[in-house]
Amino acid sequence: MVRSAAVFLALSLAVSAAVPTTASAAQRSRQYQGTPAERAACRPDAQRFCRSARGEQTATLNCLQDHRSRLSRACRGVLERNGL
Repeated sequence: MVRSAAVFLALSLAVSAAVPTTASAAQRSRQYQGTPAERAACRPDAQRFCRSARGEQTATLNCLQDHRSRLSRACRGVLERNGL
């Protein structure tokens, strides 16, 4: 009984270690709002491409990601450095 419990525990740990636990972009955006410099780097792009987001953080982040190829180098760098 003790041995089967130990095997079960070992398998559980192996499976949980193999399953990625990355947060979605929306979850990360709620966790991290960026430094003032990072927000300033993306503000012009957000104003240009994401007016419909109306300042809502998750919608703005999704919009910036949708327009990644058109973003300024500074804003693209912010997204990349933060894994977004």
